[in-house]
Amino acid sequence: MRIFKLISQHTVRFVLSAAILVLLLLNATGHVHLSAIQKLELFTYDTRLNLLLPEGRDARIVIIDIDEKSLQAEGRWPWGRNKLANLVNTLFDDYQIKVLGFDMVFAEKDESSGLQHLNAIKTQYLATDPALGQALHQAVEALKPTLDFDALFANSLKNRNVVLGYVFSHDAAAIGTGALPPASFDASHFKAKPIQWVTESSYSANLADFQAHSQAGGYFNINPDADGIMRRVPMLVQHDRKIYQSLALAMAGAALGAKNVEAGFAEGLGVGKRYAGLEWLKLGQQRIPVDKEVAALIPYRGPQGSFQYLSATDVLAHRVAPELLKNKIVLVGTTAAGLLDLRATPVQNVYAGVEIHANMIAGILDNNIKEYPAYVVGAEALMLLLTGLLLIIGLPLLNPLKATMLTLAMTALVTLLNLLAWQQANLVLPLASILLLIAAIYFINMTYGFFVESRGKRQLANLFGQYVPPELVDEMAEHPDAISLEGENREMTVLFSDVRGFTHISEGLDPKALGQLMNDLLTPMTQVIHQHRGTIDKYMGDAVMAFWGAPLPDPHHAKHALQAAIGMIHALEKLQEDFANKGLPPINIGVGINTGLMVVGNMGSAFRMAYTVMGDAVNLGSRLESLTKIYNVPIIVSEFTVRQVPEFAFRPLDWVRVKGRDKPVMIYEPICEILQLDKATNGHLKLYDEALKLYRNRNWDLAEMQFIHLQKLEPSRALYALYIARIAHFRQYPPANYWDGVFNIETK
Repeated sequence: MRIFKLISQHTVRFVLSAAILVLLLLNATGHVHLSAIQKLELFTYDTRLNLLLPEGRDARIVIIDIDEKSLQAEGRWPWGRNKLANLVNTLFDDYQIKVLGFDMVFAEKDESSGLQHLNAIKTQYLATDPALGQALHQAVEALKPTLDFDALFANSLKNRNVVLGYVFSHDAAAIGTGALPPASFDASHFKAKPIQWVTESSYSANLADFQAHSQAGGYFNINPDADGIMRRVPMLVQHDRKIYQSLALAMAGAALGAKNVEAGFAEGLGVGKRYAGLEWLKLGQQRIPVDKEVAALIPYRGPQGSFQYLSATDVLAHRVAPELLKNKIVLVGTTAAGLLDLRATPVQNVYAGVEIHANMIAGILDNNIKEYPAYVVGAEALMLLLTGLLLIIGLPLLNPLKATMLTLAMTALVTLLNLLAWQQANLVLPLASILLLIAAIYFINMTYGFFVESRGKRQLANLFGQYVPPELVDEMAEHPDAISLEGENREMTVLFSDVRGFTHISEGLDPKALGQLMNDLLTPMTQVIHQHRGTIDKYMGDAVMAFWGAPLPDPHHAKHALQAAIGMIHALEKLQEDFANKGLPPINIGVGINTGLMVVGNMGSAFRMAYTVMGDAVNLGSRLESLTKIYNVPIIVSEFTVRQVPEFAFRPLDWVRVKGRDKPVMIYEPICEILQLDKATNGHLKLYDEALKLYRNRNWDLAEMQFIHLQKLEPSRALYALYIARIAHFRQYPPANYWDGVFNIETK
């Protein structure tokens, strides 16, 4: 009954959350298309890919790079086919590679040798001067084996494990050039399967002699996703009702000795308009998962350089160690910017296209290509439904803290399961839609709760706000059953601030002007304290008392108190001009800070209670504020505070024993953060430390000389004059033999 009552109280939350759930379910099942979610899914895919990249370089595959170095050494591209023939012969004969693939197409004849012109001259002289023409014919025929570069290249491919690359085109008006390799399938093989083939209209393939002498061929053009990023490679495409394989698939088949590709279909799921059942390809024993467009996700190993790159000119010159190439799968491609084979990928914005094929080949060989099967749609819908129902029902019934914990737990669980599926099962499950659902339902509940439940907070504020700090009111509103104002011991930091010469200032002002002055001063001081997580304890005329570490725990209470004190001094500096315009004298404040064990809680009488702090540590903080007048510094902190703020630089002022306290305490003036300490100030601090040591060792003469020297360096610092005067006093009235350097403060 209680659950139904709570549900009736939160109808708006349920309705809004359910609407978000339905919208995301419609997107997951394809009934609506939300492009923003698709972009988020791509982002989460890229994030997972980069977070879980394998480490190390894959030594099985080597890229022969036609790089800038090669172009400078061997000449501009395209190179003569004689040079390419030499490259092929060198790789197989000298380096004994396993498979060679070309990430380029040789669609035109090579006429760079001049053989065509020699044949024309020969033909001309055969007609006009038969004797000379016959001599030229014999000479040309003798040179032909070395000048027919295409024949040289074709011969280099014979009986070798070479895969030639080519490109398909969507241009329906273009005429195919060159000779395509044998197709992997006839389209009629899949006539009963409505597969969403990538269909190409035209092609640019290799010369017929080249293709005939090679073992296989594969297309190397890759279409990016909608955002221009290369994430997938179509393993098979359709052209003229025939099915052709990619370069990576052909090279993997050549490396494995598997010439035939098999298609794998999911069983028991049926064939419909939206799902054809084609889920994988088989190449020997290797399983290659594909999506509805027969594309495979690229299993990137890492940024460019995850495979060995060797400069083509170094290979031609035999400057490469044989072990780097022996029995390796070799791809010939380019990283030269001018040859336009650079792509955008999830792992790097500018990435060599040839290395994409290397990643694909490695993934096929390792059987580690990520899978995104069609049934993932149902899995996504189920996860959305279960997650959504749990949060829709659960969050309105929980307080904000528990609701946040449940949301974080669900986020962590969903993310963990997703990463486990990715890493252990090579399964890509949608993540963005689920995380968006969790965030949206949480936002709806928290926003609704903020506006509706803030009325309860306002009631608490009206009830307790006159004596309980705002931070505690918020905490009480979040945990009303756990409210306790009883006194407890806590390590905290207390701050006291007081206006110097306030009596003199007040004598010259009427009560109204004095009140306005206090408001103008205390308002920015309070703002600074609140900005640094402080709690105002009380105002005592011109004085302010604040503390850190309660009611809300603050592990950095000492640091926040120190930052607040420095902020108060800066805020006062900004007020001085306004005070001067009103005819007021410059107003200065002194701030004392101490850290220690204090009693904090609701204290007072039956007539009036206040949330405050008490204890010896509090009293010491008050004493330190009064010492600012003696040492003429704006802020004094105790050694107990200094210990908790190691990132700050401090100037040791003195070792003192204050009134009402037997134990001496070291007092300091804060300077700045250590990282902001300039060389000059650091040098002055070192000289000052030396002077203090001399002073405490009763070496009055040397100490005095050092303080006088410091006074010349920093004439505005009154501290040095104080020590000079104290030394003069000790010369006349030497301290007792047991004097330990402590100065007794007799004033309050």
